[in-house]
Amino acid sequence: MQLTRQQKIAFRDEGYIVIPGAVSRIMVDNALRAINHSLGEEGMNKDDLPRLRAQSYCNEVQKTRTITDLLNHTPVFPLVESLLGEGNLQEVGAGQIALRFPIDPANDPGPPRGHLDGLGSGLNGSAKGTYNRGFTGLAVVLLSALKADYSGNFTVWPRSHTFFENHFKEHGHEVLENGMPRCELPEDPIMLQGQPGDVVLTHHQLVHTAAPNTSPHVRYAAIFRLRHKDCTEIGRDAYTDIWREWPGIRALEEDGVAA
Repeated sequence: MQLTRQQKIAFRDEGYIVIPGAVSRIMVDNALRAINHSLGEEGMNKDDLPRLRAQSYCNEVQKTRTITDLLNHTPVFPLVESLLGEGNLQEVGAGQIALRFPIDPANDPGPPRGHLDGLGSGLNGSAKGTYNRGFTGLAVVLLSALKADYSGNFTVWPRSHTFFENHFKEHGHEVLENGMPRCELPEDPIMLQGQPGDVVLTHHQLVHTAAPNTSPHVRYAAIFRLRHKDCTEIGRDAYTDIWREWPGIRALEEDGVAA
């Protein structure tokens, strides 16, 4: 299974694409059952909530096949391979259980604030002032319906991937030691809506976040870090050469499809 040429062009230009219905409903339901069982049986320590939000909920199910099969054994895997090249995508060993609970009704949600992954916060497993590009792209599997904005939506800033490629060429990626650069991005954020089983694929350098959740429902998703087999070797060089690990995108230029 391959992404179409138009999908590849959209990914190159915007930094993300949405693939409707890429994961079957039975696999979604099995994942939800495992997550909700964990919440009901293991619970959550209130003191751990900042870390859980930054890393993952339900740690004991992250590495189970119920979660990892959402990527490794669905059409998502060959679709990503059509971007990274056959044989270049590593199977995932775990998924981030990404839940967003409704905010206090008395609070103003405010606008979403985006970030780049890999910047140390002290809560995400890395110290402040450190940064690392540990993956090639993201696959976000929606496990619940998102029918309106401000529902905990996975939120993207289109074209921010190429914006930051140019920014890092000019200023150096070392600016990330100071945290997320506060720049005027080329486009406003989009709070993505969708149905269970839809999948969002993004470039590692696309600014993103989870929107505040003013809905009455928990937002459920499983997020996977996609790694090209040479990701560690290439390392930080990909900040300024963003298609280094994406032969399916580089082929567009070879075919004369201008950006």
